[in-house]
Amino acid sequence: MTIRIMIAEDERLAREELVYLLQQEADVELLATATNGRELLELVEDCVPDVVFLDVKMPELEGTQAARMLAARKQHPLIVFCTAHEEFAVDAFKLYAVDYLLKPFEPRRVQETMQRVRERLAKGKAEQAAPVKRSKLLVEENNRLVVIDPATIVYAVREERFVQIHTQTDVYTTRMTLSQLEEKLQAYDFFRTHKSYLVNLQYVSELTPWFNGAYNLQLKGEQRIRIPVSRTAAKDLLRKLEE
Repeated sequence: MTIRIMIAEDERLAREELVYLLQQEADVELLATATNGRELLELVEDCVPDVVFLDVKMPELEGTQAARMLAARKQHPLIVFCTAHEEFAVDAFKLYAVDYLLKPFEPRRVQETMQRVRERLAKGKAEQAAPVKRSKLLVEENNRLVVIDPATIVYAVREERFVQIHTQTDVYTTRMTLSQLEEKLQAYDFFRTHKSYLVNLQYVSELTPWFNGAYNLQLKGEQRIRIPVSRTAAKDLLRKLEE
């Protein structure tokens, strides 16, 4: 398997050093390099890399911002952060990076990172074949990581730039997109009833016709929460509920 890698690094010497080290890996194909975050986002569209080695500090759009934007895509590359500051390690893993590399780059660390990349890519292919039903979901909220049991999630709703995750007992607010959450919960019985709502079908009690082919969905519980079901999603939802 050939691993398609893109480097986003504004420092020429660091970029050339990383290119040289990655060229030593037999299964690596190096794609076009980017010198800032905006350029990276444009190149990713054309080149479709498997992995991006991403500098944390770059002009125009910082690496952390670019990483969040890439993660929001349905098909998104793995991220390896490159930084001169070791204290960034915790933040890197909060953003679900595969690894982080400290500058100046050490050949052995690059080799270790590539092994992690290979393992993650192989795991991703296996998960695509059969979604794994994980018992824990890790969610970032207010600079902390919260562990949630996916089975307790009743629904999630997008509120401007955030997503609120409503469980049986609590509400969590995160910058994770609704699409990202949906992907993580694909092994469970969740359904996107509307562009702003993701619902656990195990908590659905009834459907009420609304207008123009749309519905209102009512959830179990004392609050009797109603969720909109768009006209385009209604047919698929009815079919799903009959399975």
